[in-house]
Amino acid sequence: MNILVWHVHGSWLTSFVQGPHTFLVPVTPDRGPDGLGRARTWQWPASVRELTPEQLRQADIDLMVLQRPHETDLARRWTGRRPGIDVPAVYVEHNSPHETPADTRHPLAGRRDVTLVHVTHFNHLMWDNGRAPTTVIEHGIIDPGHLWTGRERRAAVVVNEPLRRGRTTGTDLLPRFADWAPLDVFGMRTDTLAGHLGLPLERCRARDLSQSALHAAMARCRLYLHPIRWTSLGLSLLEAMFLGMPVVALATTEVREAVPDGAGVVSNRFDILRDAVRGFLADAEDARTAGEAARAAVRARYGERRFRDDWERLIKEVTR
Repeated sequence: MNILVWHVHGSWLTSFVQGPHTFLVPVTPDRGPDGLGRARTWQWPASVRELTPEQLRQADIDLMVLQRPHETDLARRWTGRRPGIDVPAVYVEHNSPHETPADTRHPLAGRRDVTLVHVTHFNHLMWDNGRAPTTVIEHGIIDPGHLWTGRERRAAVVVNEPLRRGRTTGTDLLPRFADWAPLDVFGMRTDTLAGHLGLPLERCRARDLSQSALHAAMARCRLYLHPIRWTSLGLSLLEAMFLGMPVVALATTEVREAVPDGAGVVSNRFDILRDAVRGFLADAEDARTAGEAARAAVRARYGERRFRDDWERLIKEVTR
């Protein structure tokens, strides 16, 4: 099939485009948010084709995969066809509702002709989905391998734009965590983070790395720290588990589902989180054991094969 999908979330899309279809990714001259085209930091197969809006109008399209509210109108303008009416369509909801945790109505809630696909059961529960047909397809991760060495007694944190996102991503908690362990904070626009938080560079080291270098650098840290208060389930958390890293995380959104007992410590109590961080720093063998349990758990639940099988079933259902 020919599947139209915008490049919005590179990590998620990297797994999605491994399927047996042709993926039509819009591209614009400025490669802006609506026309990023093919990824430059992930490895995508040749089946991912860049098409301009003009080319999309002439393209054969069997399925539209929408991910942002304005893509419904964008798809109609660029292709001349209405999602869910002229062409089968699904809408992937990557995020938890932001305005209020329980009373936010989804933009697709009034439609019956577009299947709403949530990436976590938590999101499915919290959004007001209205009359939209819904399903859940959990994340799938391409296994980067068991790379953990833990030889650096540091905690890895992954967050993009931590200053802009603030309390949502737990940026305000980082000084507290930096008292327990020196941090390597990976992500975009982290270079001024230490100064903004008043932390010495050694206690809060910014690491804006390419995707190819990220996993190896994370895996050198003793543990992965996930301070996120309110987003969907972070792919970086699952990737850290695939690497074989022990996890210390806030017990928010879908984290409790993803991190079973033995794979790390999940809590909203600072004393428990502190003891877990310090414990893994002090005991490399304990960290190794927890990391191996994390890797086994994430491979069983969030593997690429299960993800692709779930999507194949849904694609056949909505296009039949």
